[in-house]
Amino acid sequence: MNAERDLAPLAPSVVRALNDKLYEKRKVAALEIEKLVREFVAQNNTSQIKHVILILSQEFALSQHPHSRKGGLIGLAACSIALGKDSGLYLKELIEPVLTCFNDADSRLRYYACEALYNIVKVARGSVLPHFNVLFDGLSKLAADPDPNVKSGSELLDRLLKDIVTESNQFDLVGFIPLLRERIYSNNQYARQFIISWILVLESVPDINLLDYLPEILDGLFQILGDNSKEIRKMCEVALGEFLKEIKKNPSSVKFAEMANILVIHCQAADDLIQLTAMCWMREFIQLAGRVMLPYSSGILTAVLPCLSYDDRKKNIKEVANVCNQSLMKLVIPEDDEMDEAKQSITLSAEPNPEEPITKPEAASSGESLLLFSFLCSSERIQVTLNLDGIVQVLDCHLHDTSIGMMTRIAVLKWLYHLYIKTPRKMFRHTDSLFPILLRTLSDESDEVILKDLEVLAEIASSPAGQTEGYGPSEAAEPRPSQVELHVPIRNSQLRPKGLECSPSTPTMNSYFYKFMINLLRRFSSERKLLETRGAFIIRQLCLLLNAENIFHSMADILLREEDLKFASTMVHTLNTILLTSSELFQLRNQLKDLRTPESRNLFCCLYRSWCHNPVTTVSLCFLTQNYKHAYDLIQKFGDLEVTVDFLTEVDKLVQLIECPIFTSSGPTEGWGGIGGV
Repeated sequence: MNAERDLAPLAPSVVRALNDKLYEKRKVAALEIEKLVREFVAQNNTSQIKHVILILSQEFALSQHPHSRKGGLIGLAACSIALGKDSGLYLKELIEPVLTCFNDADSRLRYYACEALYNIVKVARGSVLPHFNVLFDGLSKLAADPDPNVKSGSELLDRLLKDIVTESNQFDLVGFIPLLRERIYSNNQYARQFIISWILVLESVPDINLLDYLPEILDGLFQILGDNSKEIRKMCEVALGEFLKEIKKNPSSVKFAEMANILVIHCQAADDLIQLTAMCWMREFIQLAGRVMLPYSSGILTAVLPCLSYDDRKKNIKEVANVCNQSLMKLVIPEDDEMDEAKQSITLSAEPNPEEPITKPEAASSGESLLLFSFLCSSERIQVTLNLDGIVQVLDCHLHDTSIGMMTRIAVLKWLYHLYIKTPRKMFRHTDSLFPILLRTLSDESDEVILKDLEVLAEIASSPAGQTEGYGPSEAAEPRPSQVELHVPIRNSQLRPKGLECSPSTPTMNSYFYKFMINLLRRFSSERKLLETRGAFIIRQLCLLLNAENIFHSMADILLREEDLKFASTMVHTLNTILLTSSELFQLRNQLKDLRTPESRNLFCCLYRSWCHNPVTTVSLCFLTQNYKHAYDLIQKFGDLEVTVDFLTEVDKLVQLIECPIFTSSGPTEGWGGIGGV
C-alpha cells in the first residue's frame, strides 16, 4: 500500500503507522483512530464513522500485505472501543473483515484477529447476538487451530461469548440449530469439545429450551460419545445425562417418535458406552412414551434381542435390554387385534373434545389409552400403529439365525407366544410362514428353548382364532399364495377319528392341531435322532399343554396310514411307553382301563389299529385295558413271527413292565388298579 495515499479522514502519519511492522507503532495509530472516532460520535457524524470503518476494512484488514492486515485489525478494534454502546449499529462492518482474517495462513495474524474480535464483542455485548452464527462458525474453526496461542485466544473469546449468551434472553436458538446440526458431525477432537461445551452451556440457560431440538442433534451426540478422548466422552456423557433428566421431568415436550430410530441405530453400536447409553435411553423412552413407541417395535427388537444373550462382560447392557424387551411386550394389548387391518392406525390427542361422543370400541380402550397419551400436547396428533408384520419378520429372522444365543431364542419364542395370546386373529395370518421354523426349533439343543417352542405350537393348535384360518383336518385345500403349504393328506371319511371331533370329554382343537400332529410325526420320521433323544420329552410336554386324548387319538389315526412301517412301529412303541409310564397320562390310562363308555371304547379301537404296527405294544395295550383273553391269543401268535433282535428287545421290555408295580394290584399312589392274574 502507498503510505502517502490520501485516506482521509485518517492522517498520513496514522496510515503509515498502521502499515508498520512494529506492533507499538500500530498501537499508537490505533489510539489516534479511537480519538478520531470519539469525535465523530460526539458530532453524531455517522457517515464519517462508516467511512473510517470502510477504509480500515478494505484498505487494511483485507489488504495483501500482512502488516497492513494487522494494522486494520487493531484499527477496527479501536473503532469499536470508541463507539461504545453505539458499536451495535456498525457490527456487521466491524465483524466481517475480522472473521475473514481467521482463515489467514499467518498464525500471528489469526491471533490478532481473535484479539480484535474479543475487543469488539466485549464492547457490544448482547448486540452481537444477531451475528452469533457467524461468530460461532469462526470460533468452531479456531477451536481446532494447530497454533496454541491462537487456540488460547479463541478460548478467551469463546468464554466471553458464552457469558453473553447466558445472561441474555434474546438468543436465536431456531436460527442456530441448523449450524449446530452441521458442526456436530465434525471428527476433529477440539471441534467436538467446542460443540459439547456449547451444548452444555445452552442446556444450563433456563430461557433456552434445547430439548425441543434434541432430535436434530441426538445422532451427532452419540457419535461424539464414541470419541477416542476420555475427556470428550465424559463431557458428552454429561450432556446426554442432562438431556435425559430433562426428558424425565418434562415428557410432555419430548418428541419421542422423532428420536426412536436414532436410538435403534445406536443400540446396535459396537462401542459399549454408546450401546449402553442408547439402551438406557430406549428403556426410558418405552416407559415414558408408552404406545408411541409401538410403530418402532421391529427396529427396537432388532437392536434389543441380540443383547439378551450377552455374557457377563456386557452384563449392564444385557440387563437394560431385558427391561426394554419386557416393557415393549407389555405395550401390546388385546385391542390391537380388534382394529381393522385397513384402519389399524389409532389417532389420539391428549385433550379430547368433551363434546365429541366416544364410540364403543374407543370407550373400551380409553381407560388405558388416554392414560398412556395424557402427556401429549393438545396441538400434537400422534398416529400409533402396531406394525405386526414387521415384528413377526424380525422374530422369524432371529429364529432362522443359528448363531444367536439361547436367551435370544427364548425371548423370540416368548414374543410369539405373547402375540398369539394378545393378537391371535392377526397372528394366524402369519402362522403358515412361521410353522416350519417352529417345528425345526424342536431340534434345538436347549430344553428351555424347546419348552417355549412347544408352548407356542400348543397355542397355535388350540387357539379359537385358528378355526377361522386355513382348512379343517378332513379337507383338502389349495395352498394360498406366498404361504408355506402344510401337507395334510386327503382322509377317507370312514377312517376319521370321530372321538377327536365328537367326544364330550375333550375340548375341540382348531384346524392347526391336526396339521401340527402330521408335521410333528413327519419331523420325527425324517429326524430319527430327534425322536430318540427328545421324542418322549416333546410328547409328554404336549400332553400337559394340550389334551392328551386328542394327541394320542390323532397320532394313532395318522400312523395308521404311515407307509414307512419301521418308523410306524418305532413311533407306536414310543407312544406306548409314554402311555404306560408317564405321570402326565394318568387320567388317560384310567380312561382306557374302563371301556364301559363309548368314548373310551372309541379311543381304544383307534389306538389298537395303530398299535398293531408293533406286536408287543399291542399286547401291552390289551394288558392295560384288561383284555387278557385277547392278549393271550396274540401271544400265541408270536410263535409265527420272525424273531429278530428288535423283537426280543421289545419282549424283554414288556416283561420288565409286567414285573413292575404298574401292572400289580398294589400299584403306585396315582391310583393304578390291578390286572390280577397276569
